[in-house]
Order: sequence, then structure tokens, then C-alpha cells
Amino acid sequence: MRFRVATALGLTAVALLALPGCSAKNTETKSASTPSTHNGKPTTAGQNHAPLSSAALKERLLDVSDLGSGYARKPEGTAQHDDVTVLGCPALNDLGGDAAMGGSLDFPRKAKATFTYTGSSNSEVSEELYSDTTGKLSSATGRIFAAMTGCPNYQVLVGGTAVDIATRKTTAPQLGDERWSQLMTFSAGGRDTAVKQTAVRDGSVLLIVSGPPPLVDRHIDKALAKATAAR
Repeated sequence: MRFRVATALGLTAVALLALPGCSAKNTETKSASTPSTHNGKPTTAGQNHAPLSSAALKERLLDVSDLGSGYARKPEGTAQHDDVTVLGCPALNDLGGDAAMGGSLDFPRKAKATFTYTGSSNSEVSEELYSDTTGKLSSATGRIFAAMTGCPNYQVLVGGTAVDIATRKTTAPQLGDERWSQLMTFSAGGRDTAVKQTAVRDGSVLLIVSGPPPLVDRHIDKALAKATAAR
């Protein structure tokens, strides 16, 4: 279906989205009988499985006041996509260039925000929210992360630039009903960039936070708490 190449200080993140025919062995699940909690309090999205609208999701995104000092909201721009070829991972290459640069998951209900952080060095952290039936969110996200970590080393050609990518599964925080996490290392022009991507499904809401590992770990809990708060 789709995957995304995000650019921040050069190419710093690749998110491969929803491949058919891949198993979801990398999914970590919480027992259905165990309620989701944040700071000891039950969440609400897991109790209400009706999908939320894009407008409702937008209201649940983090904002600068949630993140603290040193952050600024990055304006949304028009994406310009180069031709993309994946080498060393046939399943990903089968997506094709247009699908590869699609920019988002194929769920109609979605919202996204990207922030720059200048606390130590210029970095970006992005938050994506999606909503659909629990079954669709679960199966699609499981296929994404299974495909990504199923090809631990591959190369992406973006226009005339070759980027070597290494991926590995990491331990996801015990949040929500299901969760996935991976660390991606991008190597291009003699420079390595590490990007962590963590996804959490809580009921009919899917949260994905991507960026430098410390920033993802710092904000994933508050992002899910806001995304699943009662309105």
C-alpha cells in the first residue's frame, strides 16, 4: 500500500506502510482483559471502538504547550517526491515508486503534526494519529513493522541519492492494547542518523511517534494520553 520518506536534516526517516502478505510476528499485544492505563488511570479509546473523525483526531494532537520549551510547530508544506527504488528487500520494492512516496497510511481518518526541537541540536519529532476499526488498525500496523524489521539491511535510492538503512525491533512501552517499535539507522554521505518509530494502538486510535530516540521516549506517553482522553 504505502510508505513514506520524511526529510529532516537530509533524509532521516523512512516509514513503510501496510504491505500485503507479511505476517505480524513483531506485534506485542496486551491481554484483551487488561484495561489500558496511563499514569494509573484507565484510557477511554479502548472502551469506545467507534472510529474518530479527522477533525477529532486533529484536536488530540500534541501542541507546543504540551512539549515544553525548545519546540516549534513545523508548517505543513506540499510534499515533493522523487523517484524511489528499494534494493535488497523485494517485498518493499514491489510497492512501486508512487506508492512508496504516498506520505501516509491508507486510513481516511488521520491527523499529523511535526515539531522541530532545538534543545541540543536541530531535530524533528512527528506525531501521526489514525482511526479505524480495531481489526484494520491492528492487521495493517502489524504488517508494517513485520515488513520493516524483516529486512534488517537494505538500500533506498531517492532520486540520485543512495541511503543505506538498517532496522531492528526495539522494546515498545507497555501502553495501549498493542504496540510496536523499531530503530532505523540511515547512512548517506558519510553521516549516520538514528530514528526511532513507536506505534501504539488503543482501541480505535493508532498513534505513531517518530524522531530521535530520546524525544520519542519522552513524549510517547503524553501523546497517547491526549489522543485517548475523553472529549
